[in-house]
Amino acid sequence: MAGHPLIDGAMADDFERDGAVVVKGLFAPFVELLRTGIQRNMDEPGPYASENFKPGDTGRFFDDYCNWRRIDEFERVVRDPRIAGAAAALMRSKTVQLFHDHVLVKEPGTSRATPWHQDAPYYFVEGRQTVSFWVPLDPVTDATLRCVAGSHRWEKPVLPIRWVSEEAFYADPNAYLPIPDPDAEGMRVLEWPMEPGDAVAFHFSTLHGARANTGASRRRAFSVRLVGDDARYVQRPGRTSPPFPDHGMVEGQRLREDWFPALTLS
Repeated sequence: MAGHPLIDGAMADDFERDGAVVVKGLFAPFVELLRTGIQRNMDEPGPYASENFKPGDTGRFFDDYCNWRRIDEFERVVRDPRIAGAAAALMRSKTVQLFHDHVLVKEPGTSRATPWHQDAPYYFVEGRQTVSFWVPLDPVTDATLRCVAGSHRWEKPVLPIRWVSEEAFYADPNAYLPIPDPDAEGMRVLEWPMEPGDAVAFHFSTLHGARANTGASRRRAFSVRLVGDDARYVQRPGRTSPPFPDHGMVEGQRLREDWFPALTLS
Protein backbone atom coordinates (compact mmCIF):
# COMPACT_ATOMS: atom_id res chain seq x y z
CA MET A 1 0.00 0.00 0.00
CA ALA A 2 1.51 3.29 -1.14
CA GLY A 3 1.71 6.34 1.09
CA HIS A 4 -0.06 9.65 0.58
CA PRO A 5 1.54 13.13 0.64
CA LEU A 6 -1.03 14.51 3.12
CA ILE A 7 -1.32 11.48 5.40
CA ASP A 8 1.49 10.03 7.48
CA GLY A 9 1.55 7.16 9.97
CA ALA A 10 0.74 9.45 12.90
CA MET A 11 -2.44 10.70 11.21
CA ALA A 12 -3.49 7.13 10.41
CA ASP A 13 -2.88 6.23 14.07
CA ASP A 14 -5.05 9.16 15.17
CA PHE A 15 -7.79 8.05 12.79
CA GLU A 16 -7.67 4.50 14.15
CA ARG A 17 -7.76 5.73 17.77
CA ASP A 18 -10.24 8.62 17.57
CA GLY A 19 -12.33 7.72 14.53
CA ALA A 20 -11.90 11.20 13.03
CA VAL A 21 -9.11 13.48 11.77
CA VAL A 22 -8.93 16.59 9.61
CA VAL A 23 -6.97 16.49 6.34
CA LYS A 24 -6.19 20.04 5.29
CA GLY A 25 -6.50 20.79 1.58
CA LEU A 26 -7.30 17.27 0.42
CA PHE A 27 -10.16 18.44 -1.83
CA ALA A 28 -8.71 21.90 -2.57
CA PRO A 29 -8.22 21.14 -6.30
CA PHE A 30 -11.91 20.25 -6.61
CA VAL A 31 -13.70 23.09 -4.80
CA GLU A 32 -15.06 24.87 -7.88
CA LEU A 33 -15.97 21.57 -9.53
CA LEU A 34 -17.94 20.50 -6.47
CA ARG A 35 -19.67 23.86 -6.15
CA THR A 36 -20.86 23.45 -9.73
CA GLY A 37 -22.01 19.90 -9.03
CA ILE A 38 -23.89 20.90 -5.90
CA GLN A 39 -25.75 23.63 -7.77
CA ARG A 40 -26.72 21.07 -10.43
CA ASN A 41 -27.87 18.71 -7.68
CA MET A 42 -30.03 21.39 -6.05
CA ASP A 43 -31.48 22.45 -9.41
CA GLU A 44 -32.20 18.82 -10.34
CA PRO A 45 -32.70 16.83 -7.11
CA GLY A 46 -32.44 13.06 -7.19
CA PRO A 47 -35.00 10.54 -5.87
CA TYR A 48 -33.52 10.60 -2.35
CA ALA A 49 -33.43 14.40 -1.94
CA SER A 50 -34.78 15.76 1.34
CA GLU A 51 -35.75 19.13 2.75
CA ASN A 52 -35.06 18.72 6.48
CA PHE A 53 -37.72 21.09 7.74
CA LYS A 54 -40.61 21.09 10.18
CA PRO A 55 -42.89 23.90 11.43
CA GLY A 56 -40.97 26.47 13.42
CA ASP A 57 -37.68 25.95 11.57
CA THR A 58 -36.00 28.75 9.66
CA GLY A 59 -33.72 28.63 6.66
CA ARG A 60 -33.18 25.61 4.41
CA PHE A 61 -31.37 22.33 5.12
CA PHE A 62 -31.16 20.35 1.86
CA ASP A 63 -29.54 16.96 1.47
CA ASP A 64 -29.34 14.37 -1.28
CA TYR A 65 -27.21 11.31 -2.02
CA CYS A 66 -26.25 8.71 -4.63
CA ASN A 67 -25.93 11.14 -7.53
CA TRP A 68 -22.39 10.48 -8.76
CA ARG A 69 -23.54 8.52 -11.81
CA ARG A 70 -25.68 11.39 -13.13
CA ILE A 71 -23.62 14.41 -12.03
CA ASP A 72 -20.34 14.41 -13.91
CA GLU A 73 -18.62 16.80 -11.48
CA PHE A 74 -19.19 14.38 -8.62
CA GLU A 75 -17.96 11.37 -10.59
CA ARG A 76 -14.77 13.16 -11.58
CA VAL A 77 -14.00 13.88 -7.92
CA VAL A 78 -14.94 10.53 -6.37
CA ARG A 79 -12.91 8.65 -8.98
CA ASP A 80 -9.80 10.80 -8.58
CA PRO A 81 -6.92 8.55 -7.42
CA ARG A 82 -5.77 11.17 -4.90
CA ILE A 83 -8.99 10.74 -2.92
CA ALA A 84 -8.93 6.95 -3.00
CA GLY A 85 -5.24 7.03 -2.07
CA ALA A 86 -5.99 9.14 0.99
CA ALA A 87 -8.76 6.75 2.02
CA ALA A 88 -6.45 3.75 1.62
CA ALA A 89 -3.76 5.40 3.75
CA LEU A 90 -6.20 6.23 6.57
CA MET A 91 -7.93 2.84 6.53
CA ARG A 92 -4.65 0.97 6.02
CA SER A 93 -6.37 -0.88 3.20
CA LYS A 94 -5.03 -2.22 -0.07
CA THR A 95 -8.32 -1.60 -1.85
CA VAL A 96 -10.96 1.13 -1.85
CA GLN A 97 -14.55 0.91 -3.07
CA LEU A 98 -16.99 3.77 -3.52
CA PHE A 99 -20.09 3.44 -1.35
CA HIS A 100 -21.91 6.67 -2.13
CA ASP A 101 -21.78 10.47 -2.31
CA HIS A 102 -23.81 12.88 -0.15
CA VAL A 103 -24.58 16.60 -0.39
CA LEU A 104 -25.66 18.66 2.65
CA VAL A 105 -26.46 22.36 2.30
CA LYS A 106 -27.46 24.71 5.12
CA GLU A 107 -28.47 28.10 3.83
CA PRO A 108 -27.93 31.23 5.97
CA GLY A 109 -30.22 31.38 8.98
CA THR A 110 -30.91 27.63 9.07
CA SER A 111 -32.03 26.76 12.59
CA ARG A 112 -32.00 22.96 12.24
CA ALA A 113 -28.89 21.17 13.48
CA THR A 114 -27.72 17.85 12.08
CA PRO A 115 -28.60 15.47 14.94
CA TRP A 116 -26.02 13.29 16.66
CA HIS A 117 -25.85 9.95 14.85
CA GLN A 118 -23.62 7.20 13.53
CA ASP A 119 -23.87 6.37 9.83
CA ALA A 120 -23.13 2.65 10.19
CA PRO A 121 -26.51 1.56 11.63
CA TYR A 122 -28.28 3.02 8.58
CA TYR A 123 -25.96 1.29 6.09
CA PHE A 124 -25.93 -2.32 4.90
CA VAL A 125 -22.15 -2.56 5.19
CA GLU A 126 -19.91 -3.38 8.15
CA GLY A 127 -16.15 -3.40 8.58
CA ARG A 128 -13.27 -1.86 10.44
CA GLN A 129 -11.99 -0.23 7.22
CA THR A 130 -14.48 2.50 6.40
CA VAL A 131 -14.09 6.25 5.94
CA SER A 132 -16.23 9.25 5.02
CA PHE A 133 -14.77 12.54 3.87
CA TRP A 134 -16.89 15.60 4.82
CA VAL A 135 -15.78 18.57 2.73
CA PRO A 136 -17.01 22.15 3.21
CA LEU A 137 -17.12 24.32 0.11
CA ASP A 138 -17.43 27.48 2.19
CA PRO A 139 -15.36 28.58 5.22
CA VAL A 140 -16.90 27.11 8.37
CA THR A 141 -16.47 27.74 12.07
CA ASP A 142 -19.67 27.22 14.09
CA ALA A 143 -21.38 25.09 11.41
CA THR A 144 -18.54 22.60 11.10
CA LEU A 145 -18.80 18.85 11.61
CA ARG A 146 -18.45 17.59 15.21
CA CYS A 147 -17.22 14.05 16.00
CA VAL A 148 -17.06 12.19 19.32
CA ALA A 149 -13.59 10.73 19.74
CA GLY A 150 -13.51 6.96 20.16
CA SER A 151 -17.24 6.44 19.56
CA HIS A 152 -16.49 4.11 16.63
CA ARG A 153 -15.28 1.60 19.25
CA TRP A 154 -18.43 1.57 21.38
CA GLU A 155 -19.79 -1.93 22.05
CA LYS A 156 -23.30 -1.17 20.74
CA PRO A 157 -24.44 1.15 17.96
CA VAL A 158 -26.38 4.34 18.71
CA LEU A 159 -30.09 4.37 17.93
CA PRO A 160 -30.66 5.51 14.33
CA ILE A 161 -33.55 7.96 13.98
CA ARG A 162 -35.37 9.78 11.20
CA TRP A 163 -33.92 13.28 11.20
CA VAL A 164 -37.12 15.32 11.07
CA SER A 165 -39.71 13.13 12.83
CA GLU A 166 -37.09 11.85 15.34
CA GLU A 167 -38.71 8.39 15.27
CA ALA A 168 -36.62 5.22 15.53
CA PHE A 169 -35.43 4.09 12.10
CA TYR A 170 -35.89 0.36 12.89
CA ALA A 171 -38.45 -1.56 14.92
CA ASP A 172 -36.38 -2.52 17.99
CA PRO A 173 -34.89 0.54 19.73
CA ASN A 174 -33.66 -1.68 22.59
CA ALA A 175 -30.97 -3.10 20.30
CA TYR A 176 -29.19 0.28 20.39
CA LEU A 177 -27.64 2.75 22.78
CA PRO A 178 -29.76 5.84 23.45
CA ILE A 179 -28.59 8.95 21.65
CA PRO A 180 -26.22 10.76 24.03
CA ASP A 181 -25.74 14.46 24.62
CA PRO A 182 -21.95 14.62 24.15
CA ASP A 183 -21.58 18.18 25.46
CA ALA A 184 -23.62 17.60 28.60
CA GLU A 185 -21.94 14.23 29.23
CA GLY A 186 -18.41 15.60 28.93
CA MET A 187 -17.41 13.55 25.91
CA ARG A 188 -14.36 14.55 23.89
CA VAL A 189 -15.78 16.31 20.84
CA LEU A 190 -13.49 16.93 17.86
CA GLU A 191 -14.17 19.89 15.58
CA TRP A 192 -12.03 22.14 13.47
CA PRO A 193 -12.39 25.53 11.76
CA MET A 194 -12.17 24.64 8.08
CA GLU A 195 -11.47 26.25 4.73
CA PRO A 196 -13.04 25.15 1.44
CA GLY A 197 -11.42 21.89 0.36
CA ASP A 198 -10.36 20.73 3.82
CA ALA A 199 -11.85 17.36 4.83
CA VAL A 200 -12.92 15.70 8.04
CA ALA A 201 -12.26 11.97 7.67
CA PHE A 202 -14.41 9.86 9.98
CA HIS A 203 -15.31 6.20 10.45
CA PHE A 204 -18.85 5.06 9.57
CA SER A 205 -19.37 4.25 13.29
CA THR A 206 -18.15 7.60 14.63
CA LEU A 207 -20.89 9.58 16.37
CA HIS A 208 -21.15 12.96 14.67
CA GLY A 209 -23.43 15.93 14.12
CA ALA A 210 -23.32 19.58 13.08
CA ARG A 211 -24.65 22.78 14.53
CA ALA A 212 -27.31 24.94 12.91
CA ASN A 213 -26.12 27.59 10.47
CA THR A 214 -27.40 30.78 12.04
CA GLY A 215 -24.83 32.98 10.30
CA ALA A 216 -25.10 35.03 7.14
CA SER A 217 -23.14 32.68 4.84
CA ARG A 218 -24.04 29.42 3.13
CA ARG A 219 -22.60 26.13 4.30
CA ARG A 220 -22.32 23.74 1.39
CA ALA A 221 -20.74 20.37 2.12
CA PHE A 222 -19.93 17.36 -0.04
CA SER A 223 -19.27 13.90 1.39
CA VAL A 224 -17.98 10.71 -0.15
CA ARG A 225 -18.25 7.36 1.67
CA LEU A 226 -15.61 4.72 1.00
CA VAL A 227 -14.87 1.18 2.20
CA GLY A 228 -11.77 -1.01 2.33
CA ASP A 229 -10.61 -4.61 2.34
CA ASP A 230 -12.76 -5.97 5.17
CA ALA A 231 -16.09 -4.30 4.33
CA ARG A 232 -18.93 -6.77 3.85
CA TYR A 233 -22.66 -6.68 3.20
CA VAL A 234 -24.79 -7.09 6.35
CA GLN A 235 -28.53 -7.55 6.67
CA ARG A 236 -30.28 -4.79 8.65
CA PRO A 237 -33.70 -5.10 10.34
CA GLY A 238 -35.43 -2.94 7.75
CA ARG A 239 -34.96 -0.64 4.78
CA THR A 240 -31.51 0.94 4.87
CA SER A 241 -30.46 4.49 4.02
CA PRO A 242 -29.50 4.70 1.23
CA PRO A 243 -31.91 1.87 0.37
CA PHE A 244 -30.11 0.46 -2.71
CA PRO A 245 -33.06 -1.86 -3.50
CA ASP A 246 -32.77 -5.17 -5.37
CA HIS A 247 -29.01 -5.43 -4.94
CA GLY A 248 -28.98 -9.24 -4.74
CA MET A 249 -26.13 -9.48 -2.20
CA VAL A 250 -26.00 -11.98 0.66
CA GLU A 251 -24.63 -11.67 4.20
CA GLY A 252 -20.82 -11.56 4.30
CA GLN A 253 -20.36 -10.73 0.62
CA ARG A 254 -18.10 -7.96 -0.60
CA LEU A 255 -20.04 -5.13 -2.16
CA ARG A 256 -20.75 -5.78 -5.82
CA GLU A 257 -18.30 -3.77 -7.92
CA ASP A 258 -20.74 -2.92 -10.71
CA TRP A 259 -22.69 -0.85 -8.17
CA PHE A 260 -19.83 0.07 -5.83
CA PRO A 261 -16.75 0.39 -8.05
CA ALA A 262 -13.21 -0.38 -6.99
CA LEU A 263 -11.23 2.85 -7.27
CA THR A 264 -7.77 3.45 -8.65
CA LEU A 265 -5.29 4.57 -5.99
CA SER A 266 -2.73 7.33 -6.46
